[in-house]
Amino acid sequence: MERTAVNPVTWSVDMGFNQGEVVSGHTRTLYISGQTAMSGEGKPQHDGDMAAQLTLSLDNLEAVLGEAGMTLADLVRLNVYTTDVDLLLQHYGVLAARLGAAGVAPTSTMLGVTRLAIPTLMVELEGTAVA
Repeated sequence: MERTAVNPVTWSVDMGFNQGEVVSGHTRTLYISGQTAMSGEGKPQHDGDMAAQLTLSLDNLEAVLGEAGMTLADLVRLNVYTTDVDLLLQHYGVLAARLGAAGVAPTSTMLGVTRLAIPTLMVELEGTAVA
């Protein structure tokens, strides 16, 4: 698989994402449902703790990738939904560090929403990966 970053402007690179990516030569695409701070038993975790919810959401995203034989390095799109954009931005380093360690800067959109499916959850990560 070959990835080519498309950045007509470069400010986003400093924030850890590309404006676009051309992906060629891949054979599999994984569409990942929104991952939140849910335990393996389907119970919401870390009520009121954005950093912990973001970390567990990332862990759950990586678990789906791993089950498909992929890693964060295969992520080409990441949508972030949050009930509190300002609070999430205070903890954005958690996300940026994990993506940076994987050597990936997927295209990304962050949206503030009034609530997620489970009211105590504050962040949800949805992605697309190719390999």
